[in-house]
Amino acid sequence: MTTLKDRLKQGKDARKNCPRNTQASTGKMSRDPLPLIKASSEGRIKSLVELRYGRMLVSPFTFYRGNALLQAHDLAATPTMGLTSPICGDCHLMNFGGFATPERNLLFGVHDFDEVHPGPWEWDVKRLVASIVVAARDLRHGETIEETVCREVVSAYQETMLECAEQSSLETWYESIRYDDLRKQANKKTLEHIERAIEKAEGRSHAELLPKISERDAHGRLIIRDDLPEIFHLHKNTTLLDADDDWLRHSDWRPIYDAFMREYPSTLQADRRALFSRFHAQDMAFKVVGVGSVGTRCLVVLLTDDQEFPLFLQFKEARRSVLADYVKTKSTVRHNGQRVVEGQRLMQSASDLFLGWTTGPSGRHFYVRQLRDMKISAELETFDADTFAAYGRVCGRALARAHAKSSGQAAQISGYIGKSDALAGALFKYAKSYATQNEQDFERFQQACRKGRLQARSEADFAADHLP
Repeated sequence: MTTLKDRLKQGKDARKNCPRNTQASTGKMSRDPLPLIKASSEGRIKSLVELRYGRMLVSPFTFYRGNALLQAHDLAATPTMGLTSPICGDCHLMNFGGFATPERNLLFGVHDFDEVHPGPWEWDVKRLVASIVVAARDLRHGETIEETVCREVVSAYQETMLECAEQSSLETWYESIRYDDLRKQANKKTLEHIERAIEKAEGRSHAELLPKISERDAHGRLIIRDDLPEIFHLHKNTTLLDADDDWLRHSDWRPIYDAFMREYPSTLQADRRALFSRFHAQDMAFKVVGVGSVGTRCLVVLLTDDQEFPLFLQFKEARRSVLADYVKTKSTVRHNGQRVVEGQRLMQSASDLFLGWTTGPSGRHFYVRQLRDMKISAELETFDADTFAAYGRVCGRALARAHAKSSGQAAQISGYIGKSDALAGALFKYAKSYATQNEQDFERFQQACRKGRLQARSEADFAADHLP
């Protein structure tokens, strides 16, 4: 049986093949981003790909968020210490935030796992630190803040990983970052943001959501309200599905929902399956979400219990992870919805009550979770430099805990990082170089849209098409 000292040494020895200063490398960057952007749009709803590009055009930061495949391609040529375990795969700043445990506690952590896959832990850290520099430039915080926050994020990851290395496996498994704890540690300015986030999360219930996105039809039945291009029904004249879409062969939404129900309940724990059986589907609509996910299928189902209290579930398409073509270790899970769910359960300290997976019509894979339930994301544009730094540090802590939990090899990672700032310095160089590369890729993307090589449309464009 190896001791903590032995495991730390294993990590330190990995520096012989991968010195920490080599982590500054951005890999082989002599590539055209456009074919990779187009490849990531394959299999999406064609009309919504234009909306995806429209959202990516907003800024270099939205472009970065919408393009996990591009960075996965680039990371494949970078050095790593050789340790592979489940990683998030798309670990930018906006994929962290608040979420509720089944016991209704509000926790902070990674909350997007669409790209989860076995891979090098360094890839997650590099996507995170690069997003910090991209966002800092977008928010005009200045070069000093870029470097300070980047280094503090790596330092928070480093310190937390050492804590995990010294803990028992159970302690690491149970540990979580609570908003109550963040509240106690915050300075006055940051505390205001935390209090506002807690208040916002507490208001994000199914009952609060009901009047915002639903109404009663002429027969008194609860239905979801169309709100183009964000929400639309599949089989009405407001649909944004392509005319030849296979889902339009169905007369309405129920056959699609019934297909989901053949598998989904069996992926829940028995007690949660019993709870779910007390709800009945009232309506289903398409919901456009995020930046990188636009054009993939995402459906919202409104269910009610016998007293007409609501439950909103989100059925989100799970495609092949962007990491799959760039890592040597392949996922052992063939169902992509199951891959997302199992990765989330492994990396999060607690997961959604109704988290499960299913297969839809035509064999597409989906995962299922509650819609919005106490889920919150950072409003970066409202952060001053101190709050931005505090947010970065807690992201670093959360990512370290997720990696320690999923890998079971915190000591090896900690041993590799060591106690100096060598890795922080290398990763800042990486982040700065990659942020510059991202700006160049964004310019090429803008040019392609201007010249018509790619078609981009805004929300306003879509809404104008469907004005009465």
